Formats: sequence, structure tokens, C-alpha cells
Amino acid sequence: MTSVDLNADMGESFGPWVMGQDAALLEVITSANIACGFHAGDPDVMAQTMAIAQRQGVGIGAHPGFADLQGFGRRRIKLPEASLRHMVQYQLGAALAMARVAGGQVRHLKLHGALANMCSEDEAMAHACYEAALEVAPDIIIM
Repeated sequence: MTSVDLNADMGESFGPWVMGQDAALLEVITSANIACGFHAGDPDVMAQTMAIAQRQGVGIGAHPGFADLQGFGRRRIKLPEASLRHMVQYQLGAALAMARVAGGQVRHLKLHGALANMCSEDEAMAHACYEAALEVAPDIIIM
């Protein structure tokens, strides 16, 4: 039998602004890419989404993106390599901490929006982002 991973992006609410139906979706999917606060989400939303994912047995993933709340991480931003690496490491570190508090662990990382699109076009940028993530979490699955 072949299993299928049903994956979704979530944790994108911010303060009183609700985006999506995370709790309902977490009843259906098997893995979640949870926003890390730069393009969407906030610490409370991250904590709540990760706690529900952990209770539901859903694989937790970090979903780092550009610091672009107004553009929802969809605007292309050119950054020096060091800043790019630190941005990914910072967001992954936050996800690792919040998942641990929820009793879970981050098992994968999927870049968000413009960051992911730019990495698909620029091999050096992709290496910088993924190597940065692996420096923080050597066993993480890169999506």
C-alpha cells in the first residue's frame, strides 16, 4: 500500500486577523507547514497551531519566508547571503522551540512564497537557505 502525505500551509493568522481554518484542516492533513512569523503568523498562532498538530499526530514543518507581512511573503527581496541564512535560521529556531513546547518536533522545512520561488531559480540562493537550515537541524527533511 502506498501512503500519501496530505500537506498544507497554515498558521497564517495574525493577532485578531484569522486566515484559514487551521483546526479543521489539521483533522484531515498529515503534515503542516506552519508560518514562522515573518510573512504571516505570530508566536501565539504558531504555538496554538503546533499544539493542535501535535495532538492530531500531524507532522510539523517550519515555513519560513521573507519579512513581508504586507505582501504576505510574495514580494521578491534581495538580501546578502549572510542575512538570508540568518533569516532562515532564526525562523527555524523559533519553530523548533515552539514545537518543543507543544511536545512535538519540527520534522521538515518548506520555504514560503517568493523565497521558495527565488530559490527555485537561483541555485546559490537555494544552497544558502538549505545549508543554513541544516546547520540548525541536520536531520530535517527539506521540501
